[in-house]
Amino acid sequence: MKVLVTGSSGLIGSEAVAYYDSQGHHVVGVDNNMRAEFFGSQGDTLWNLGRLRKTTSNFEHRSIDIRDRHSLFDLFKSISFDLVIHCAAQPSHDKACQIPILDFEVNAMGTVNLLEATRQFCPDAVFIHMSTNKVYGDAPNEVPRTELEKRFDYANPEDYHGISEECRIDRCLHSLFGASKTAADVVAQEYGRYFGMKVGIFRGGCLTGPSHSGVELHGFLSYLVKVAMAGGTYKVFGYQGKQVRDNIHSYDVIQAFEAFRQNPRPGEVYNLGGGRENSVSILETFDLVKDLSGRKVDWVYVDKNRIGDHICYISDLRKLKSHFPGWTITRSLTDILEEMIKAEIDRLAVVI
Repeated sequence: MKVLVTGSSGLIGSEAVAYYDSQGHHVVGVDNNMRAEFFGSQGDTLWNLGRLRKTTSNFEHRSIDIRDRHSLFDLFKSISFDLVIHCAAQPSHDKACQIPILDFEVNAMGTVNLLEATRQFCPDAVFIHMSTNKVYGDAPNEVPRTELEKRFDYANPEDYHGISEECRIDRCLHSLFGASKTAADVVAQEYGRYFGMKVGIFRGGCLTGPSHSGVELHGFLSYLVKVAMAGGTYKVFGYQGKQVRDNIHSYDVIQAFEAFRQNPRPGEVYNLGGGRENSVSILETFDLVKDLSGRKVDWVYVDKNRIGDHICYISDLRKLKSHFPGWTITRSLTDILEEMIKAEIDRLAVVI
């Protein structure tokens, strides 16, 4: 099988490269390290590209900008892909307002370029689009909540499992990032429904793991662990640090993709996160990191939340599990944090 992975040096992209390479498939990665342009040296992913080159057997890298339609089309003309996994994006709420045109070109137009290249040159390929729960904007904040000592939670029993795919995606505040990703999400659905292509849309919660180049503007769990291990100070933006996220390891993300590849449903949308079991607030994360690493997290409070931010977000995984009953979460929140803490300690030891 011939596999294309965009954003191949990023968290989910690199996990996809490693997995499909290990299965003996020919994997082409497209990544031009724009994360370094977005976030500076902390966001640079060249270290991950170097790791992939050392550990894979059937992987080739192409430094292509997904906004460059001609280069993408030339790639698709030369290789007929069986699977396209589209992870490349400008991923930050806060950064998008500083670069609105670039944000939209990467997230929306880049996605159209890839979908159209697939339609023209390999229409039978399975196309995985990595979307985001930010397509719901701040609509999830309308779900009734209760405030506990260290977290918010849903007040009503019927909301226990979290936010489902039935949540609306318009008439709410998104952030420009959320808006550009919504455009990409809807057009990906349309290529599946209108053209009958094997397109699956996965609306990710907090996707994480040791390969994440987390920064303050994106990558909550990864960045928090990095700050804690380096002895820095973490900024909490609003909601008293009680805002909740569900976290999923990049390995489990790829296994969901693989389940869809084996049984594609054109134009279908799935929420993808860690679910209630892997949900945690920022305050609770501070406690977990201290318990697991012995490091107390120093933090300061900024009494202003991020625009369009979710107060309590837990991914309802029931639809995904009902369509693909063989898929489940395999890495607990504790597993994830232990792996990330060890990776960061090892990284710091090399730097020192």
